[in-house]
Amino acid sequence: CQCLCCFSERLYQCPDCKRGFAHSGTLRTHIRTHTGERPYNCQHPDCDRSFSTVSSLAAHNRWHTGEKPHQCTECAGRFGTRGELAIHTRTHTGEKPYRCEYCKKQFARLWTLKTHIRSHTGEKPYRCEECNMRFSRRDSLNVHTRTHTREKPYTCEECRKAFAQLAVLKDHIRTHTGEKPYMCEECSTAFKTRASLFIHRRVHTGEKPYMCGECGMRYSTKRALLKHLESHT
Repeated sequence: CQCLCCFSERLYQCPDCKRGFAHSGTLRTHIRTHTGERPYNCQHPDCDRSFSTVSSLAAHNRWHTGEKPHQCTECAGRFGTRGELAIHTRTHTGEKPYRCEYCKKQFARLWTLKTHIRSHTGEKPYRCEECNMRFSRRDSLNVHTRTHTREKPYTCEECRKAFAQLAVLKDHIRTHTGEKPYMCEECSTAFKTRASLFIHRRVHTGEKPYMCGECGMRYSTKRALLKHLESHT
């Protein structure tokens, strides 16, 4: 085709992947996906992130300011970027466009798929600088790092007790509220934490993962094993 439109699309071509662009500025921005260049730096004093485009930096800045100009028409939820709104909308539509090539499980978010794939490949790209332990998820590394720093950023409003993990705080809050959201499918016994339910299930499965090194006796909980070890000492 020799029309002006098609000619414009071929006017500026990426030397790496041969994609064509109508404007030289768009090509320059695209080339950064190959070079990794990120010339736009966040000016927030506690943030050292940088971005390849002005629009990405602007969207990031809304995270600092709390600005959320994009509103969901279904539930009135508000979001900082149009992309975040589009991802949120899938919670209403049930759309899961990203499929795992290994197990065919589907996901609503691309980054969730990428993280999931590491459960198949064993990849652990996040390394602790203190002890060199490696993790497949950045948030797992962040939680682990607190074992070195002793940081406990999550505080209970009732008793002011602090925790290193948000999930542990949520479990703790149920000691005040009495809520027991985790129910055993076998006997309908309810528990405050997922860990308590997990341990309880061994009553039904007969699993005893804790073994005494002295006599070979096995137990379903670590507490039971420790009590047994007292008989040897």
